[in-house]
Amino acid sequence: MTFRAHLNEKLKDPEFKKLFEEEKRLLKLSYAIVEAREKSGMTQKELAQKSHVTQQQLSKIENGVNCNMLTFIRVTSALGLGLNVTA
Repeated sequence: MTFRAHLNEKLKDPEFKKLFEEEKRLLKLSYAIVEAREKSGMTQKELAQKSHVTQQQLSKIENGVNCNMLTFIRVTSALGLGLNVTA
C-alpha cells in the first residue's frame, strides 16, 4: 500500500481527518513565518529578539510545534504579518 492510499484510508475516520487538518493548518502558518523571516533577511536570533521571545520558542513555531497565542502574535507582529480569523 502506498503512503497516499494509506492516508486516504485514514482520512475516512472523522477524528483523524480533523487532527490531520489542524496539523496541516499549523504547518502552513509555520511555513509562512519562515518565508516572511527569510524574505526580511532576519535570522532566527534577530527575529526572536525583535519579538521578545526566545530563539528556542521561535524555532518551535517554525518547526510546527504548538505554541501559545501570545508568542505567535509577538512573532507575526514583529514580521508585520496580519492575522485573519474566519469562522
